[in-house]
Amino acid sequence: MRDEILELLKKENNALSVTQIADKLSLNTVEGLTKIIETLTELQEECLVYCSNKDKYMLFNDSHLLKGRLTVNKKGFGFLIIEGSDDIYVDSKNMNGALNNDIVVCEPISVNGRKEARVIKVLKKENTLVVGEYNIIDGKPHFTPDDDKLKIEIELDEKSCEDLVDGHKIQVSIVKELSRYKYKGEVVKIIGHKNDPGVDILSIVYDHGINDIFSESVINEVNEMPIEVLDSDRKGRKDLTNEVIFTIDGDDTKDIDDAISIEKKGDNYILGVHIADVSYYVKEGMEVYKEAYNRGTSVYLVDRVIPMLPHKLSNGICSLNPNVDRLAISCVMEIDSNGKVISHEIFESVIKSNIQMTYKNVNKILDDIEVPKGYEPFVDKLKLMYELSTILRKSKIKKGYLDFDSDEAKILVDDKGKPTDVVLRDRGKGENLIEDFMIVANETVAETIYHLDLPFVYRIHEIPDDEKVNDFLKQVSSLGIVVKGERTFKYPKSMQKILDQVKEKEEFKVLSTQMLRCMKKAIYKEENVGHYGLASKCYTHFTSPIRRFPDTTVHNLLRKYLFNKPDEKQLNKLITYYQDYLPPLCIHASEMERESIECERDIEDMKMAEYMEDHIGDIYDGFISSIMNFGMFVQLDNMIEGLVHVNELKGDYYIFDENTKTLKGQRKGKIYKLGQKVKVIVTNASKEQSIIDFNIIEGDEDGNTK
Repeated sequence: MRDEILELLKKENNALSVTQIADKLSLNTVEGLTKIIETLTELQEECLVYCSNKDKYMLFNDSHLLKGRLTVNKKGFGFLIIEGSDDIYVDSKNMNGALNNDIVVCEPISVNGRKEARVIKVLKKENTLVVGEYNIIDGKPHFTPDDDKLKIEIELDEKSCEDLVDGHKIQVSIVKELSRYKYKGEVVKIIGHKNDPGVDILSIVYDHGINDIFSESVINEVNEMPIEVLDSDRKGRKDLTNEVIFTIDGDDTKDIDDAISIEKKGDNYILGVHIADVSYYVKEGMEVYKEAYNRGTSVYLVDRVIPMLPHKLSNGICSLNPNVDRLAISCVMEIDSNGKVISHEIFESVIKSNIQMTYKNVNKILDDIEVPKGYEPFVDKLKLMYELSTILRKSKIKKGYLDFDSDEAKILVDDKGKPTDVVLRDRGKGENLIEDFMIVANETVAETIYHLDLPFVYRIHEIPDDEKVNDFLKQVSSLGIVVKGERTFKYPKSMQKILDQVKEKEEFKVLSTQMLRCMKKAIYKEENVGHYGLASKCYTHFTSPIRRFPDTTVHNLLRKYLFNKPDEKQLNKLITYYQDYLPPLCIHASEMERESIECERDIEDMKMAEYMEDHIGDIYDGFISSIMNFGMFVQLDNMIEGLVHVNELKGDYYIFDENTKTLKGQRKGKIYKLGQKVKVIVTNASKEQSIIDFNIIEGDEDGNTK
């Protein structure tokens, strides 16, 4: 009944009444009408169907209502996040009891000509588990949520507090709503004391709903798996164990997904990208598969990795460790001197990596500094790889590939998790080489399945909205920079031309970040719409199955579609199954990726604030990275960012100009603008609140600070 109603509403251009639905489905009996009404009620609850004020039904997606995730700011207002669409502002008075991260239904409203949203229904409460600190206040248990965007009071069940001491970080399950924004809670996990090493990071991990422990059933299942490749595993695979194949990764990488090989064929290059065959060990229906699906991704934190797969798989039999046989899926491509893939083959293989290289050592070779010990036999291969990498990068740029040249911070910590320094991550020729090879392999795999017109998981990045880009161009103009060229951004070439024009400007760092914010988020989707940022017409994630579930799924689909050679009946059955299976998988994978990124950012913000607690009073050079009505953020060379509150700007009263994104002194006319270099002093830092405050230090005519 559900499918019939949904299919009917999909075909119709108009909303239908219950009677009209009954007529079209030939179910005019009392029993038939009752069943239709019951089914429509269920579909309404699930937000698959919408009922209008005239009691007519349509698909929810055809209605004026919006469904998404609510993110709430510390100040009480928030935004409705809808995958693939712009975020929509939700005022604090329009929350209707919804909390940060809840899945909600909203109706669009207009306030002073601006599009906003009002929550009308909470579909799914995401704050059923809350992390916070336990204290004894006036002899009674007290719980303070770590998330200061969560404006709720939780009354703890005293019996569940028996093993707690003052200062424990705990996870609390909300068991009952007592009144609006007031709940009854039960302690379900003691994370540790707030002063214990590592508890600060774990508290944020649990706050994001990320699980750092595998269940006993998963561990037992994995323990039954082999620790080396068996003879039976080799059947039907191409043996590449005598080929020159190696890996290039970071210094401390233990979960190695990808290996590479290269040969020259006349003027062409034969590039092999060999990826760990995780899907051979992690099959649908297994406990480890379900767990990997739920996690969606590994989470890379300052001092640890929370893996998607247990270490026995991620660091063991699945990892392409050197000098041991491993199962892989290989994509071998013939690429001409213009960077075009002229032929390719995708197949199951057995490989043996000759050496585990590091980016640091590879960069020494490619920069002609030195050849590290053990790398001597592979120098020619590396030089040939770099030659091809240069060709591929040139080809990408010609298509419109957007290089934002973004810096990334690396937080160094001691064995107790205390930050000792914050530096920029190195990115050299070796890192670019691997990126270029992985991109071309991802494109090749995606195009192979796309042309077969089979259900698949694509990595998509949609065209940015003209309105957002035009807002960015206004900011560029406000800095006195004249940008020539098109004002439509259907093709990445247009955006690339803008990037090229600002690349040599002093303000490039801030402008590239602002332009990046114009972009929509890359997500997983069962429909191919291309990848705008990479200027790719067809793209997927194939190269990191140990770390990302969509890649594991892509491998699984390659096996089902290509390697198993299904007949027509089997293929049709697969198509029907995956047409239903993949859409929710893509949504879930995108959500888990977003959650892991937010978790990583929250931990970095906290650790940067902790680092700056020891540097209050220190003076730094920086530049203005963003300006708001309440002040401006200044970014230091190592990516640490702090707030200069408008009230701390001495000697004048500063007004925020929304159009130019500047702060202007009312009396003296001094202007602070984006990208402007400034000298700041650290005035405050709080690890608990993840905040850093700066003050501007003015200079006199001789450049002396005062």
